[in-house]
Amino acid sequence: MSDGHRFNLSIWALEHQPLVIFILLLLTLFGVLSYGKLAQSEDPPFTFKVMVIRTSWPGATARQMQEEVTDRIARKLEEVPDADFLRSYSRPGESTLFFTIKDTAPPGEVPETWYQVRKKVGDMAHTLPAAIQGPYFNDEFGDVYTNLYALRGDGFSPAQLHDYAERLRSDLLRVPQVNKVDFIGDQEQRITVEIANAQLAKLGVTPLEIADAVNAQNSVAAAGFFTTADDRVYVRPSGEFHDIDALADTLIRVGGRTIRLGDIATIKRGYADPQTDSMRFGNRDVLGIGVTMAPSGDVIELGKNLDAATARLGAQLPAGLALEQVASMPQAVGRSIDDFVEAVAEAIGIVLVVSLISLGFRTGLVVVISIPLVLAAS
Repeated sequence: MSDGHRFNLSIWALEHQPLVIFILLLLTLFGVLSYGKLAQSEDPPFTFKVMVIRTSWPGATARQMQEEVTDRIARKLEEVPDADFLRSYSRPGESTLFFTIKDTAPPGEVPETWYQVRKKVGDMAHTLPAAIQGPYFNDEFGDVYTNLYALRGDGFSPAQLHDYAERLRSDLLRVPQVNKVDFIGDQEQRITVEIANAQLAKLGVTPLEIADAVNAQNSVAAAGFFTTADDRVYVRPSGEFHDIDALADTLIRVGGRTIRLGDIATIKRGYADPQTDSMRFGNRDVLGIGVTMAPSGDVIELGKNLDAATARLGAQLPAGLALEQVASMPQAVGRSIDDFVEAVAEAIGIVLVVSLISLGFRTGLVVVISIPLVLAAS
């Protein structure tokens, strides 16, 4: 084709100016509307392709954990599709496996792979020792708290803080774009039975015998039922522990004698010791509440929803109890966006001024008009 008949975009644009202006305005409008609906977050979403399988077996040696638990689970995991490599650690009473899938596995197929891991390990769990605890699975490494709050209360016990935090959690989960709410520094409650070694030796009883007696008394077992003309009545044995006093009244057979547990032991309600994790804010122990955003959410919009929800929930708390914000990703992202827009505006202004000075008024004016349209359309 000769140069005279070759398509020239500039000539075509000059001959169809109304259509070109309409297309530019349409692209500008779409660009502005799309910018306002973009999902905003501090970090891009990333799919972690590692799962941790943890199993406990109190009293077992490291070799027993390796041979009876770790090796059996590892052999089963070799059947999972897209398996890349496996790293395991066996310690006395604990087995930990890091299962990694191939980097080439599509992110959309990762949840299905984790389902297969849980399914296959669950199918062979009956072959593991009866006394094990687990296996437990963890594949939520990619969760990042968008907002972190501290629940503090003067004169409130950790158990009371937990109860109020549970109420807050139920309300926060109903906030739009909230995916998950976790607790940080939540102390686990325990009931401790303390018996002096000298007392145990004097009575000739072991801690295991006492534990067996307590478990037998507090067990829940089916006792049958009988049917009437109108209903079916279930028979349930009594004796469950509803408070510390009921536990203290437990009777133990020792050397042909029956002894009340409260007469030989000190029973008290407390918390796990040592504490597994803790959180301090403002030089005091608090209960942390971490909020995770739903996938592809807008962190700025989430921040507005959480600010309204926490203001409402904080006003409903009793006197002495306060919900304070520790960290906020929406605020950080908002500042970053403002800085970016300011930098872009300054750059455009500099380019426009330089164009007007260096190219002359008429040519520079064309550049001044075209640059904002191109940036908006892109």
